Amino acid sequence: MEKELEVSVVLPCLNEEASVGLCVNRIKEVFAKEEICGEIIVADNGSLDRSREVASSCGAKVVVEQRKGYGAAYLRGLSEAKGKYIIIGDSDNTYDFGDIPKFLEALRSGYDFVMGSRFRGGIQKGAMSFSHRYIGNPILSGLCRLFFHTSLSDIHCGMRAFTREAYLKMKLMTLGMEFATEMVVSALTTNLKTYEIPINYHPRAGESKLSPLTDAWRHIRFMLLYCPVWLYFIPGIIGFILGITLLLVLYKGPFLFLGHRWDAHLMVFASVLCIFSYQILNLGVYAHTYAIRQGFLKYDPLTLFFQRHFNLERGIVLGGAILLMGIGINIFIFGEWFSKHFGALSRIREAILAMTMLVIGLHTIFSSFFISLLFIERKSSSC
Repeated sequence: MEKELEVSVVLPCLNEEASVGLCVNRIKEVFAKEEICGEIIVADNGSLDRSREVASSCGAKVVVEQRKGYGAAYLRGLSEAKGKYIIIGDSDNTYDFGDIPKFLEALRSGYDFVMGSRFRGGIQKGAMSFSHRYIGNPILSGLCRLFFHTSLSDIHCGMRAFTREAYLKMKLMTLGMEFATEMVVSALTTNLKTYEIPINYHPRAGESKLSPLTDAWRHIRFMLLYCPVWLYFIPGIIGFILGITLLLVLYKGPFLFLGHRWDAHLMVFASVLCIFSYQILNLGVYAHTYAIRQGFLKYDPLTLFFQRHFNLERGIVLGGAILLMGIGINIFIFGEWFSKHFGALSRIREAILAMTMLVIGLHTIFSSFFISLLFIERKSSSC
């Protein structure tokens, strides 16, 4: 009886003629030694050298992806994987595929997603540049820990393993280098059981395909898109509190601070800051709600609380109350101006506060309509 295929090892490849054969042969040695029933898939991304021929001659299954990108190559290779467990790693000989048994042990014991960690393992001399080792990777991994509450130490380690079921749950789709971050974020947001293994990292064979600044920005951009709390809510809340505090303090009159007299000009700035921050908060609500409804993010306690307590009518009442207060202040200003027969008037502070309340009130009313639209439940059609 044919043995069940247990492991698929997927390697992306772009002009790795010097190393892809070494990787394939090393994996085959591990399969033989550990009696693992597995397959090796090399996803070529348009190599101009003999990478495909070398990989094929060593016994790997070679598939070709015409769309350019690290993620595109992986998505093509992963679509061909038939194993119960999937292990991925670069084909530049930087990772020791002799570590495959350690990854399999974690998966067999019940973990869904297993990451390698070069920082908890060993990085050989010349394997990683100073900027990547001490600046880029620590910062990006730190942001991931901050944004997504994880203890993973090396989110850009290219050697990883996961079950086939976990791969289907992650629903990966990005085509570029941000694919590496998407995989980690998806694993965390879908609550996969994760584990980290110390591994060694070796100098690569051939030229690096990385574009440090561009790739770093793609990773940061992706994390921010998946973390509206840090992109929208924290800046919006800080800005709004600062703006409204300055408005209320300056409404009573100028004050001295750091040897300077702060007056109406700062109040104008505070008004703009308050309105701008309020708009950021509203955008955060839109983006977060849309992402949840589209399945990119999961419901969290804050969103559930907001959904339970928010409705269109309450939004209109709140926005209407703020709007009426602004209108009331304007009526007071106009009444005083009228009583002075439209003569000179000095109510700039009241006017700034009224204008701010008018804008925020109107914004609240119309935002309530849009948020209510996002919350509308669709009825599933039955055939």
